[in-house]
Amino acid sequence: MAYIIEKDICEGIADCVDVCPVDCIKLGKGLNAKKTAFYYIEDDICISCGVCLDACPVQGAVIPD
Repeated sequence: MAYIIEKDICEGIADCVDVCPVDCIKLGKGLNAKKTAFYYIEDDICISCGVCLDACPVQGAVIPD
């Protein structure tokens, strides 16, 4: 199962970045609707391990795709 990061829910905390075993979570350009930094997942690198979902403190920011 792949995962995505909802741009406008993400708050740029980056706990997911620290735990990702394949470095597929990248900083997005600009700010989201909350006026915070945000991250996104590069689908072609992601191995669908789910650690980003477990690490994220913002409910609904990381979701199954």
